[in-house]
Amino acid sequence: MASTSTPLTLPVLPLDGEVVLPGMVVPLDLSDSEVRAAVEAAQAAARSTPGKPRVLLVPRIDGTYANTGVLGTVEQVGRLADGDPGALIRGRSRVRIGAGTTGPGAALWVEGTRVDDTVADPLPGQVAELVKEYKALATAWLRKRGAWQVVDRVQAIDDVSALADNSGYSPFLTTDQKVELLETTDPVARLKLATQHLRDHLAEQDVAETIAKDVQEGVDKQQREFLLRRQLEAVRKELRELNGEQEGEESDDYRARVEAADLPEKVREAALKEVDKLERSSDQSPEGSWIRTWLDTVLEMPWNERTEDSYDIRGAKGVLDAEHSGLEDVKERITEYLAVRKRRDDRGLGVVGGRRGGAVLALVGPPGVGKTSLGESVAHAMGRKFVRVALGGVRDEAEIRGHRRTYVGALPGRIVRAVKEAGSMNPVVLLDEIDKVGSDFRGDPAAALLEVLDPAQNHTFRDHYLEVELDLSDVVFLATANVLEAIPEALADRMEIVRLDGYTEDEKVVIARDHLLPRQLERAGLDQDEVAVDEGALRKLAGEYTREAGVRTLERSIARLLRKVAAQHELGERKLPLTVRDEDLRDLIGRPHHVPESAQDPAERRTSVPGVATGLAVTGAGGDVLYVEASLADPETGAAGLTLTGQLGDVMKESAQIALSFLRSHGAELELPVADLKDRGVHIHFPAGAVPKDGPSAGVTMTTALASLLSGRLVRTDVAMTGEVSLTGRVLPIGGVKQKLLAAHRAGVTTVVIPKRNEPDLDDVPAEVLDKLDVHAVTDVRQVLELALAPATAGVTPEVPVAA
Repeated sequence: MASTSTPLTLPVLPLDGEVVLPGMVVPLDLSDSEVRAAVEAAQAAARSTPGKPRVLLVPRIDGTYANTGVLGTVEQVGRLADGDPGALIRGRSRVRIGAGTTGPGAALWVEGTRVDDTVADPLPGQVAELVKEYKALATAWLRKRGAWQVVDRVQAIDDVSALADNSGYSPFLTTDQKVELLETTDPVARLKLATQHLRDHLAEQDVAETIAKDVQEGVDKQQREFLLRRQLEAVRKELRELNGEQEGEESDDYRARVEAADLPEKVREAALKEVDKLERSSDQSPEGSWIRTWLDTVLEMPWNERTEDSYDIRGAKGVLDAEHSGLEDVKERITEYLAVRKRRDDRGLGVVGGRRGGAVLALVGPPGVGKTSLGESVAHAMGRKFVRVALGGVRDEAEIRGHRRTYVGALPGRIVRAVKEAGSMNPVVLLDEIDKVGSDFRGDPAAALLEVLDPAQNHTFRDHYLEVELDLSDVVFLATANVLEAIPEALADRMEIVRLDGYTEDEKVVIARDHLLPRQLERAGLDQDEVAVDEGALRKLAGEYTREAGVRTLERSIARLLRKVAAQHELGERKLPLTVRDEDLRDLIGRPHHVPESAQDPAERRTSVPGVATGLAVTGAGGDVLYVEASLADPETGAAGLTLTGQLGDVMKESAQIALSFLRSHGAELELPVADLKDRGVHIHFPAGAVPKDGPSAGVTMTTALASLLSGRLVRTDVAMTGEVSLTGRVLPIGGVKQKLLAAHRAGVTTVVIPKRNEPDLDDVPAEVLDKLDVHAVTDVRQVLELALAPATAGVTPEVPVAA
């Protein structure tokens, strides 16, 4: 431990921002008045005492003196290297400063006590290890600085106190750290402190050297890369000249193309990584061709290209009306979408949460109603690019998500190709025949479409080939399908369903006059001044020569008619100009194929015998009429029970059982001879036996047919019906009311019976169809029988069909 000794009286030599430890030799500038006063006072005091002049070196930090100073002797007074007067002072020992006192000269005198900080010899083991560690650290630091002559001097110091004070020469120590060393009187603690400061400095120096080395290596790498690239360019230039190519060709300079392209940041990073791979690969490597194909695809994508939407709402509606008749639901939906887009744009809400305002619509309806052509009209009305993607028969998931880049011939999926083809990030993409998508061992494309058609996910769509995010949130997807049930439920849930149930006869006439006829006249090489088709002929073509929900067969009939006129004109059999009327159709294209049941001779109608009723059904081609025939087997030859034919599904078979059970239990109430049902077999047949049929909506039709059979009363020719029947005779709601009423209208039916709970569906039926139909909404099958069965003829027993 340190101990105190004899008191001293010394002049103070203040050191501003500097600290001198014992053993250090420092030059001081005598131009400073305080330094000069202290040295002169020491010299004056030394004249009366033996030895060299002594001063007290005290650090002064921000005007405050330290508690401990160093006894210093003035070794020499002369001039410094710059020519100014100076004094060389050596620090001797620590002095604890006491009270102020008086002395000669202008200096400040204080009393102090010398601190004895010697350590016993030999040194303890831990202290010896500490000395060894300090010398090793100091040697490492001095060698880094190239101070080899100082290394030997440090190694020669054996005193713990002197070794610790030797750290005062370290330029990396701060003033506070040096003051702390000065005021630490215990030599071992002081050496520990000096060792810790030296260790920390070496660690910081190592980190700084590592950083400097990394920076230097990076600079060297850039310089090498620059030099190698220049050499590579020179080699390529020589190769181009050798092969006779133009010097200006830079088709292979993908790096320049990527850096010049307007790409999103993450896409740019991915592209530059591929460019690095390309530059490292050889020209003969197959990987090079894969990378070039990928880079070409990325560079051709319209990452930041968007077309401006046309916010002329009235103009867009006018375009839709001009190009398509009817289809009001779709037109209203597109008009609503444009109106919302306009308001979002006006309020700066074009992008919310990273998502834009796209749309996903599914147009569901029978063939020929204009679903596909409507997509192009929507793009035209919105001022966007249009791309059609045919999905019919697609069974490979990679067709949607793309192939992984693991083999030659890998390509992006159809969605990415559609966006690239459109040349903008907000086209109208028509996914045609989405209900015809299949699945096999290569995956399920419908499952891959889940992300594409989900507005909450498709802003980060990732194609397997591109492997970078593609924003599809601004794309308007229009999917077309004939049968909604064929679309997976999860996929259908992501789309807004818009039903196109077919055209009325009046709409078909307008479409034929304004669209089909002009197009077919051009294809037949005829002018509108040469051949005209009046409205009566078009109406007859739509009503009797065709029976469909759409207009494809109608267009083919018009094309056939015009071809016949053109051929007869060329043969000299008919002169032009010509106006085709309805009476001319038979001579030109033959007899009509679909004469309404009500227009036939009464004896030739299907309902001219008891047991036949007219129902309504929905097929893949839209609505259609469906006849139900019932007969009773001979009691002697026929087996009892119920026989069903016509490729019926389980639901329809159950409906027949329900109809028969209802009549058996309520026969007396309905005045029907139900006793015949006990021992005689009942046969119900649905014509068009090759066509599969299923569903509950034929329940009331089968009940009416059986009631007609048992009562002998005919079913009215002008009545068609639909509805599910229960065991208690309730008529339950069904689907497809609009399609069924359109089918009844096409078939010439004037009276339609529907369930009472389907009355709200009548709002979707065109007004011109409802005006021509007498629609009865019923709740009980008894009401159906009252409406559908003709009154019994007095004295006449109608012939009842009997099955052999």
